[in-house]
Amino acid sequence: METLIKINDFVNGIVWGVPIMLLILGTGVYYTVRFGFMQFRHPAWLVKQTIIKAFKKKDEGPTAQGELTSFQAAMTSVSAIVGSGNIAGAATAIVMGGPGALVWMILAAFVGMATKFAEIALGIKYRKIHKDGTVSGGAMYYLADGLHQKWLGILFSILVIPFAFVISGVVDTNTIALTLNERYSIPTVVTGVILAVLVGIIVFGGIGRIGHVCEVVAPFMGGAYILAGLLIMIVHITQVPGAIVEIITAAFNPKAATGGIVGSVFVCMRYGIARGIYSNEAGLGTAAMVHCGAKVNNPIEQAVWGPVEVFLDTVFICSVTGIAIVLSGLWSSGLDGAVLTMRAFDSLLPGGIGGFICLASVVLFGFSCLISYYTYAERAGEYIFGQKIKPIIKALWVVIILIGSQSTLGFAWDLADTFNGLMIIPNLIGIILLSNEAVKMKNDYFKRNNVEKIKK
Repeated sequence: METLIKINDFVNGIVWGVPIMLLILGTGVYYTVRFGFMQFRHPAWLVKQTIIKAFKKKDEGPTAQGELTSFQAAMTSVSAIVGSGNIAGAATAIVMGGPGALVWMILAAFVGMATKFAEIALGIKYRKIHKDGTVSGGAMYYLADGLHQKWLGILFSILVIPFAFVISGVVDTNTIALTLNERYSIPTVVTGVILAVLVGIIVFGGIGRIGHVCEVVAPFMGGAYILAGLLIMIVHITQVPGAIVEIITAAFNPKAATGGIVGSVFVCMRYGIARGIYSNEAGLGTAAMVHCGAKVNNPIEQAVWGPVEVFLDTVFICSVTGIAIVLSGLWSSGLDGAVLTMRAFDSLLPGGIGGFICLASVVLFGFSCLISYYTYAERAGEYIFGQKIKPIIKALWVVIILIGSQSTLGFAWDLADTFNGLMIIPNLIGIILLSNEAVKMKNDYFKRNNVEKIKK
């Protein structure tokens, strides 16, 4: 095990070095410029085309193809990104990189909005719709069919399978199990068995059942957690400005802000950006796997969800978590992950209500991730081995949940970072080389719908 940890640390140091950081941020800036700063110039339009439109339940029309409604696809994606990364991931970023890591999470998220928009647009353009109406899609398809580099599509798919198993099957299960054990002394193995049974029932029911579950769970779980966080801000409103100053100071001068606990700005950036990408998945190419199933007439109709997802996930929800942790003063106490966030909420709201809401969110966030991340593993496995692999992926997914409940949290997070970094490389190369197609799709749609003339 010690040898495995050393190997992973070595690879982690490479994939999260300065060149990859520049590639991630550079791609986001590149697309932000080429998309005409869309996420900054048209925020109201993006919200209208996503959240507001979703509540109107408008029929996509007889020519729209796909397995899920646009809203179901978006909520399945939200269920994947709004998970342990928001509660445990933001906490580990602050513990490892200091409070300033939150700033780098947010900065990377703003440019990552454009990256995710491009991924979804390209993912739907190159998806495959079968005779029975089912859909296959994801970054592997635009790498293979758009770039005409089949080997890159296969490489990406090979990386996706362990990525999904580690990031959700292990990390999410482990986070839920440890949190319930901390709060109610429930044995981790018991939690593992219960989760395996419940998730198994859903994933064996197919993508349709996954979509129905996510469209109900995702809005509810996100809303409850945000309300708790906002209540903390209101109750401690006089301390919030000081916490924000501490966070900003620590981003650019970690030693001065943290008393030397964090070594450098690079460490602060590294953990902020890495955990931010783990949280919102901008740059990973995974969003295309879920969104490709949406019933839409034009790829841009679904791509608009990308910037909105990143904003809600990182700029909003991760900020709530980060500010609460800094307000509590517990970030340097030795606690980590979801347990740290839960203790912070406990200390900031009376009667244990904060910890209870945090615990409920951990369970719901993690559970939704377990059913939506399965989609990633299934899409990748199907690309390499064909549809015959689906029952095997389903069975392995249930087994990994049992294993995840007994795993070591620290190593699991480090392993998740490694797979994140490895997947980013082929995906970003792909969307950079396909940028002309993505920009053309966006410009054509905006021109046809007079978006530039709409009041910002």
